[in-house]
Amino acid sequence: MTSYGTIPTSPLEGTNLEYISRAKTRIKSELGTRRPWKQMFNLNSLNFPNGVSNAVKGITTNTGYFRMNYVIIILIILFLSLLWHPISLIVFVVMMAAWLFLYFLRDEPLVIFHRTIGDRTVVVVLFVVTIVLLLLTSATWNIISSVLIGLVVVVVHAALRSTDDLFDDDRVETGGYFPSSSS
Repeated sequence: MTSYGTIPTSPLEGTNLEYISRAKTRIKSELGTRRPWKQMFNLNSLNFPNGVSNAVKGITTNTGYFRMNYVIIILIILFLSLLWHPISLIVFVVMMAAWLFLYFLRDEPLVIFHRTIGDRTVVVVLFVVTIVLLLLTSATWNIISSVLIGLVVVVVHAALRSTDDLFDDDRVETGGYFPSSSS
């Protein structure tokens, strides 16, 4: 039998396709860990906290619960502020690729020099490296103001968002900041 007309494949192509398939699955699952936007912006759950301690508790609980949503909001605000700075935008897109591979698409914990690096450390390091590289592109005040606006939006939302209707469906690494059922 002849086998002409078939295209030989190398094992390398199979691993690339497997990686793309895993990346798609990972994107869907990671976006699945973000909380629904309807739940986040539920107007019935917005109210002023009774005191500073309740505001701090709300900020701690909400930042743990809506972590992925808050990262997305800050990155969108930063992206929108860079539309008029093309070089900064290119740096931002490159850093977004780093974010995708080092934070959003990872299947396993990040290990450097036989040491496991936690998600929060990865987020902080990527955030700092992104900001430093963007500051080197001479859009300093634009970047600083957009990051500060993003942080203010996140902190205000986290302080005003009630934590009474939040529950943990699956294990989320938040350090145990979910309200208990007894309180």
